[in-house]
Amino acid sequence: MMLSKKTKYGLKALTYLASVDGKEPVQIAEIAKHENISQKFLESILLTLRRNGFLGSKKGKGGGYYLIKQPEDIKMTSVMRVLEGPIAMVPCVSLNFYEKCDDCPDENKCSVHKLMLQVRDSALNVYRNNTLADLIS
Repeated sequence: MMLSKKTKYGLKALTYLASVDGKEPVQIAEIAKHENISQKFLESILLTLRRNGFLGSKKGKGGGYYLIKQPEDIKMTSVMRVLEGPIAMVPCVSLNFYEKCDDCPDENKCSVHKLMLQVRDSALNVYRNNTLADLIS
């Protein structure tokens, strides 16, 4: 699975916001310029992160986006699920988005299922053990 640009840029924006001094709101233009992201695209990503409780925003002069949680309280599992969607590569091993595969008579005997369970677990392990604070240190 290839990481989407949406997730990649979302992580970069969160990391940038976590690394700036103070709790002053940061303008989209500043984040976009610093991280080399299209401002229009970044706007929709930041909106998604705001709607899902990661960011706050302030309108007007001196406005922008800011983190509303401490970086150490932002787990990568929750960021990945919001930006990328299911962590599992196939629906039959997904914890939050489980679906049986149409073409599979028995997932307990399925070789792909066995492999993808391991892939999911190792990915979850990495995401669970990393917070935004780990990405900026």
